[in-house]
Amino acid sequence: MAIFDTALAQWVLDRAKSAGASAAEVLFVSGESLEAGVRLGEVEKLKSSRESRLGIRVFVGQASATASTAELERGELEPFVNDTVRLARLTAPDPFSGLPDASLHPRHLTELELTDSAHGIIAAEQALEIARKAEKAAMAFDPRIKNSEGAGFDSGIYGILFANSQGFSGQYGSTSYSLGVAPIAESDGAMQQGYWYTTSRFFDRLEHPESVGVISAERAVRRLGGRKVKTLRAPVVFEPDRAASLIRALIGAASGPSLYRGASFLVDRLGSQITSSNVTIVDDGTIRSGLASKPFDGEGLPTTRKAVVEAGVLKTYLLDSYCARKLKLSPTGNASRSVGESPTVSSSNLFLEPGTYTPEQIIGSVKEGLYVTELIGFGVNTVTGDYSRGASGIWIENGELTYPVQEITIAGNLKDMFMSIEMIGSDLVWRSSTVAPTIKISEMTIAGA
Repeated sequence: MAIFDTALAQWVLDRAKSAGASAAEVLFVSGESLEAGVRLGEVEKLKSSRESRLGIRVFVGQASATASTAELERGELEPFVNDTVRLARLTAPDPFSGLPDASLHPRHLTELELTDSAHGIIAAEQALEIARKAEKAAMAFDPRIKNSEGAGFDSGIYGILFANSQGFSGQYGSTSYSLGVAPIAESDGAMQQGYWYTTSRFFDRLEHPESVGVISAERAVRRLGGRKVKTLRAPVVFEPDRAASLIRALIGAASGPSLYRGASFLVDRLGSQITSSNVTIVDDGTIRSGLASKPFDGEGLPTTRKAVVEAGVLKTYLLDSYCARKLKLSPTGNASRSVGESPTVSSSNLFLEPGTYTPEQIIGSVKEGLYVTELIGFGVNTVTGDYSRGASGIWIENGELTYPVQEITIAGNLKDMFMSIEMIGSDLVWRSSTVAPTIKISEMTIAGA
């Protein structure tokens, strides 16, 4: 990780003040990555990149402007800062804009173990070999695996420094590693693609490439011979990755921008029961080595662990300072930003707390219903909660997975769906920054033939 020049950050802030800014922020971001991909054993992609950028946000009263540059020399930065202050003077003031309350900045930053210093960027030869192992395992799994969309292994190391004119300054580094495989199964002229992946902050914590390859192949083969089903209302079981998409949809409705625009079914619902009582959803930016952990958010406020939903009750929204002012609430440490952009709101490590049931017990409780393994499109209306998405999966009969189904739609309303979560699995695995175990919704409309 690059160790940033804090003196340069302070110089930028001082330059902005000298140019007439009443307040300012500066963000340095550096990144180095290597992406390696193979298809049918041959190298398909090998890309190495390295970049450092600086972004600023300046305020003239309550008017603001943002800008970014790859030039990091003071001679180039001075006119850049001056021009950004001029842009702010041309911008209409917004009574809700501004830096966060200075008293909310952390005095000490928590060490969250986000960097794998033992490995860093994985060499190209090793990255290609890992991808080849995964794809080879997939291709060897079943004779019906006929082709491949390839396998890819990526590694990256990143650094962040953020400072503002209120005296806050902090920096941290992180690493990331990921492997994904996409084999294609074929039978009777029909083809189905499977996919599986593993990702971690630490190289040694990735799943073995052969295991990733086998699971991806299993997921491709199990989709062969898909049928349609008649339209009916029945229980729906969501596998973990698909259950996580439901959590994301709910949190989108609980995020500041949707709320202050009135585009959310959760407006004025704080303290109300919005899900069944067995549901607790947590946002935690402080998990050690978490994929979305960081010691401070995009405004320099500390990240925290918070129950967004606790035992079915909506306990908090996710807010940055701007949204908090508009809603007359307090920021929650969920500001996110990219270089040259104003903060927005995002979750950190978001998860549905696991229950006590195994996936087999959940499936076994269904006499007739759907086990969802794929979702298609984006049919979620956060204003009304209406939910309708294309889906495929495996049909459940008498508690057993029977045959694959495809070309169907599942529909309901998020308000009803979350109130109808009957069972929650114990199979929570951190495969991304938003995760959930297997869940069972008592009834949804399944539209087929």
